[in-house]
Formats: sequence, C-alpha cells, structure tokens
Amino acid sequence: MPRKLTPDLPLFGVVVTLVCVGVVMVYSASAIVAADRFHDPFFFLKKQLFWAVLGLGCLWAGMLLDYRNLERLVIPLLVLSFGQSINNTRRWFHVGPVSFQPVELAKFSLVLYLASFLTRRQEVIGRFTEGLLPLLLVAGSMAGLTLLQPDLGNSLALVILTLGLAYMAGARVQHMAAIAGAALPVVVALVALKPYRWRRMVAFMNPWDDPQGSGFQIIQSFLALGSGGWLGVGLGDSKQKLFYLPEPYTDFIFAIIGEELGLLGATVIVALFALLIWRGLRVGLRAPDAFSAYLGLGLTIMLATQTVVNLGVVTGALPTKGLPLPFISFGGSALLMTMFSAGVLLNISQHARAA
Repeated sequence: MPRKLTPDLPLFGVVVTLVCVGVVMVYSASAIVAADRFHDPFFFLKKQLFWAVLGLGCLWAGMLLDYRNLERLVIPLLVLSFGQSINNTRRWFHVGPVSFQPVELAKFSLVLYLASFLTRRQEVIGRFTEGLLPLLLVAGSMAGLTLLQPDLGNSLALVILTLGLAYMAGARVQHMAAIAGAALPVVVALVALKPYRWRRMVAFMNPWDDPQGSGFQIIQSFLALGSGGWLGVGLGDSKQKLFYLPEPYTDFIFAIIGEELGLLGATVIVALFALLIWRGLRVGLRAPDAFSAYLGLGLTIMLATQTVVNLGVVTGALPTKGLPLPFISFGGSALLMTMFSAGVLLNISQHARAA
C-alpha cells in the first residue's frame, strides 16, 4: 500500500497562526491611521484579509503541485523576473487594481535557479570559477537591478540567500570570505553616496543625535517596545501607533506587538518564527532528492533572512531596511509569495525521508 502523503503539520500550524496574528495586528496598528486618511478604520484590514484569503489559495496551490515541475520553470521565471526589474525601475508595478513588487518574484526565482544549479553541479561547488562564480553572477545581476529600484535591503538579502545556500551545498568559506571582503567597500560606497542611506546609518549608530529627524522612527520603536513591559498595555491600546511611530502596520509592526502584547507576546512570536525556521530546515535536510533539498533549504533561508533583518531593525540591532516581517506585516505581494513558498515547503515535507 502506498504511503499516505501528509504535510508537516507543525509547519502548517505555524504559518496559519502567523497569518492570523498578522491580520489582527494589522487592524490594531492601522485602524486610527486608516480612519484619519481614508475615513474608514477597516481600510487596511479589508485589504489584508483579501490578501490573506488569496494567500491561503497560494499555500494550497504550493502544496498540491508537483514540486519537481518547478525545475522546468527556472528559465521562464528568471526571464520574467529580469524583464520586470528592467522595465519597472520602481519598487512596484500595477496590473489593474493589484500592485506587486517585482523583487518578491525575483527572490523565489533565484531560489529555484540556485536549487537547479546546485543539483546539476553540486560536485564543483567547491571550485570558485565553475561553482560559486556562476551563482554570484546571476544573484549579482538580480541584486543590481533591485538596487536600481532603489532597494538596497532586498539587494543584500538576495546576496545573503545565495551565499547561505552555497555554503550549505559545500562552497568554500575562504571563497565567500574573499567575496564579502571585496563587496564591503562597495556597500559602504552605496550607503555613503545616498544621503538618506547615510542618515539611516548615522541614526543606527546613535539615533538620539537627531531625535526629530533620522533617529525619530527607531526611537519611537524603542519607546513602543519599552512601554509594553512584561504583558503589554493591551491589544488595541498602543500609544505609539497614534501618529508617533511611522507606518506602524508595515515594517515596524513588531514594535506594536511588543507594546500591546508585551515581552511575553513578542517572545511567543519570535518562538513561532524559530519553529518555522527549524521545521523548514528539517524539511530540506530530509528531502528525498537533491533538488527538493536545496529548494527547501533555500526557501527557509529566504524566510529566515527577512525575519532576522526585520526584527534586527525594529530592535535597533541593524540599520533601517525596508524588509517586512513575513506573514505579519501589511502587504500583498510579500504575503502571497511567502505563503506560496510555505506551500512548497509543505509539499516537499510530504515526501520527506523517514527519520
């Protein structure tokens, strides 16, 4: 009798829980702003609910499709990603009433390419010219186009994703260290040449030097997190969302979580993300073939990178970058792609080897 295919239930439960938390917190963080801007406190809630329902469809589709067929889509998706990035030099493009970020598709396309390349050439990944260099050329091209939008945060995320998966595949640490050393002056130049990026870096070093300017957002984030105490001020009772913390329902939504739900609630959210990453790595390591292994690991690294960077920015451990908190921050394109990615992980988990 064939084995019944069952997805990783803890992983499924974590994803659904995070999406539900996201819908609740988006409404809590945005109701006052929405009432002021659009005279409708449910404006952002209705949008997020729409994207969440659509995202559940993407999750289901990712679970039902045969993940092996995704390898055939590597070239078409790369061409589509490059074409969108070249033809849309802004962060968003619009199809009717729907807005989408090209970089979200680029991330998934890059993971597919990396998984396909490493499957076919995993024996040469330890060599720089034959193994690591082709990966960096594709990732560097995507990162460069993303940088033109301009989006330095997602550009660096693409490079980190590539190096992380290459390391897991057996790339030499010496090669990656040399690449990181060579790239560091370029990153410093990219920051120094753009005044707004330089102000963010200065604010990261000491936000209190300019509390009404570049340091304002991170200071308000600190105040939100500090005001929450152990148990929080209560769901819906945040003070920082009252036009103090800019855009509290997007990149800095974790600060509102910390204020309203306290250290306990924030810790639970971090624990859920830790469980998500652990189960994702487990799926990749138990995958039945090389392609699904690299695909599962790559998708997990992608989600982990966005999570760590977002939490690092909100807590002041990293300079401000425009990366949303997966499954929770307000936004459609990021939610759809992360939920489809989670669906693919669940798909792979159904075929995992026995422990």
